Amino acid sequence: MTSAVIRADRLVGTFGSFIAVDDVSFAVEPGEIIGLLGANGAGKTTTIRMVVGLLGPTSGNAFLLGATPNRETRKHVGYVPQGLGLYSDLTVRQNLHFAADAFGVEPAETKGTLADEADRLVGDVSLGVQRQLAFECALQHSPDALILDEPTSGVEPLAAARLWDRIRVEAERGAGVLVSTHSMQEANQCDRLLMLADGRIVAEGTEEDIIADTSAIQVTTDSWSHAFEALTGAGILVSLDGRAVRAVDTPEDRVRAALANAGITASLETTRATLEERMAALASE
Repeated sequence: MTSAVIRADRLVGTFGSFIAVDDVSFAVEPGEIIGLLGANGAGKTTTIRMVVGLLGPTSGNAFLLGATPNRETRKHVGYVPQGLGLYSDLTVRQNLHFAADAFGVEPAETKGTLADEADRLVGDVSLGVQRQLAFECALQHSPDALILDEPTSGVEPLAAARLWDRIRVEAERGAGVLVSTHSMQEANQCDRLLMLADGRIVAEGTEEDIIADTSAIQVTTDSWSHAFEALTGAGILVSLDGRAVRAVDTPEDRVRAALANAGITASLETTRATLEERMAALASE
């Protein structure tokens, strides 16, 4: 029997004729942080909603703690949706108490910023405080599975780093963590990545596994904007690093030909692609 706290088995989720999630399978083991990585619209939220049990799969199965999501298994899950799931007309303290009562535990003691804001309505506090509160509401009952949908979206960097510290603490405690993000920096925090594009897993593994031998050719020229336009016009996938133009997963002779056709003189250097560039390359295939 698998020890996975979260498992998806060939999940498919459709809305009419639109396929949002297409044959997605994965497992999250205790103490593991798995990142669902992909652009907006890649299928991350629909996958998470099916795993939590908020949305029934069109086909395939989702499992929490070895069972189909149900009232009992959800008692052992901490879930932070994109919308945070807070009540804006209740205070910070009241939200904590409500969530604690729902799970049959004592409410967490408010500390730091949450203590300072404890008697303010949630609708009147900053997004950073709301995110922190949503984490506390989801973690009060020491869940075995932690499921987070874009948990640091819109949060300033220091607050985001603190939230990630908390995620790591929960994983070290033994919780299996599934977290969606489109941030390449946050992807570095995960033990393993599942890269989604158009509802399908197009790559998985560590960052090193996913990038593999994908290269990028860095184009250095004073006419960087013209180089960008010339390469894009030639159908080459391009990214920018400052004023350096990078042609992703493209043979050097094709890059040279496109630049020469546009009358652009440049120096070229082959480098390793970034994770973001690899994701763009996979999405374009």
